Amino acid sequence: MSSMPPNVPPGSVPPPPYPPYDPRTDWRAYRQQQKAAWRAQRDAWKANRIGMYGPRVPSIVGPVVLVTIGAVWLLIQSGHISGEKFWAWYGHWWPILLIAAGIAMLGEWALDMRRSAPVRRRSHIGLILLLVFIGLIASSHNHFAPWMHNWQFNDDDFSRMFSEPEHDYDMPALSAPIPANSLVEIDNPRGDVKIAASDGATVTVDAHEEAFANQDSDAKNIFSAEAPHLNVNGSAVSIVSNGNSNGRVNLTVTVPRTARVTVNSTLEDVTATGLGAGIDVTARGDIHLSSITGPVVVHFTNGKHDDFFAQDVQGDVTLDGDVNDVTLSGIKGGVKQNGDIPGDVHLQNVTGPIHLHTSVTDLQLATLEGDLTLDNDDLRVTGSKGPVHLTTHSKDVDLSQIAGDTSVVNRDGSISIELDGNYAVDARNSKGDVDITLPANAQATVDGSTHNGDIVTDFGLSVSGDTNKSVSGRIGAGGSKISLSTSNGDLRIKRGSAAFTKSSVTAEPMTPVTPAAPGTRHLKADGALPKQPVTQ
Repeated sequence: MSSMPPNVPPGSVPPPPYPPYDPRTDWRAYRQQQKAAWRAQRDAWKANRIGMYGPRVPSIVGPVVLVTIGAVWLLIQSGHISGEKFWAWYGHWWPILLIAAGIAMLGEWALDMRRSAPVRRRSHIGLILLLVFIGLIASSHNHFAPWMHNWQFNDDDFSRMFSEPEHDYDMPALSAPIPANSLVEIDNPRGDVKIAASDGATVTVDAHEEAFANQDSDAKNIFSAEAPHLNVNGSAVSIVSNGNSNGRVNLTVTVPRTARVTVNSTLEDVTATGLGAGIDVTARGDIHLSSITGPVVVHFTNGKHDDFFAQDVQGDVTLDGDVNDVTLSGIKGGVKQNGDIPGDVHLQNVTGPIHLHTSVTDLQLATLEGDLTLDNDDLRVTGSKGPVHLTTHSKDVDLSQIAGDTSVVNRDGSISIELDGNYAVDARNSKGDVDITLPANAQATVDGSTHNGDIVTDFGLSVSGDTNKSVSGRIGAGGSKISLSTSNGDLRIKRGSAAFTKSSVTAEPMTPVTPAAPGTRHLKADGALPKQPVTQ
């Protein structure tokens, strides 16, 4: 007797057996169906987007920026570019990146407009925003770094505060006879250098050594390692100290008056007096020079928190690099300076040409019988003879007793000029007043204009205009050309209280300043707190 499946009528063919139910198989099939539907929807969306906007094409901005970053980084790492100077430059000029990127994108847009079909460019907004963020950080560093420099410590300060106890040792003096007109090179990486001249023919070196160590034996090893050496090879003389972070050496060197001196002091101060053949200094600390015959050349390596003082120099003075304060008096030669000066500048009695160049101010004078003061807000010159050329901004300019043709360009500050004779003047200002004072018996031809300002004159000159005013005419018989212009400021032409008498102008002699002891903090006059340094 055969058996039949239940619920199957007799004589019918039974259905084939069904596979058992598997929920995972059904889930996989469902997911595959969903993926297929999503891909189809995505392809349709892409096709629709390409039809509306065109295909996406790459932009040249991103690759160019990456290549530039890589090249600059390689140059910094290889030493061909100073990292500190690059970041200072980048913090000042980083908006140029936005301009260049915008010009490149405009060029790509112009090319895309000439295509037969629309296209879309890839965006590099994230990379550009990153460069902008870095630029803002670099700009902030440029602004606050000079202020921070006034409060930072050097390595030796930290050694004194946080390292081992200090040990001192005065080593026996070193001396040797040297020929006349010898070249004396002093290399002292850590410690002060004091140089004096004598009428003898011998070089003498006195060294005071300091060491930071817990044990006397360790201090002796440091003394031995950093001890200076005196080497004489014909007319070439070298004094070398191998200072390190565990100690320092203060040198007192006496040289013949005819010796030429070169000093390399990495961290500390340099003082020299009485030299007869000039001096070349590379230093990171304060520099005080007096009674020097011959050229003075100084290279500042620290940046904006050291001071330079020189008086009674019979030769040219050349300053290179950033320095905080500059004081010069009695210079029988020219002065040439290049670098930023966040502090104050005071010059007096300079017989040669003067050229001061910072990132803000460029000043050229033929000679200075009076004095010059330059700080964060003002530039004042009294008693200059010969041509004057000045370009600056954000300063009030006051030139008085000027005996020479004068050219001044300024903005965001005032211009005041008082002539000591009949000389030509070209004064241009933006957002500031222009005042000029002429001798009572002046002979000049005047041409001036102002926008959004008034014109006041003590001479019989013709004034016309409303918003844009102009003044012109001759004073006396005419002669020297006076050209004045300003915007958003007044123009004043004043008559001096006295006629031009060709009297010379001399400044009161500057009180000699004794060089401060090494490590002495620089103090401002009247006990005032130091101003936040601003590049001049």
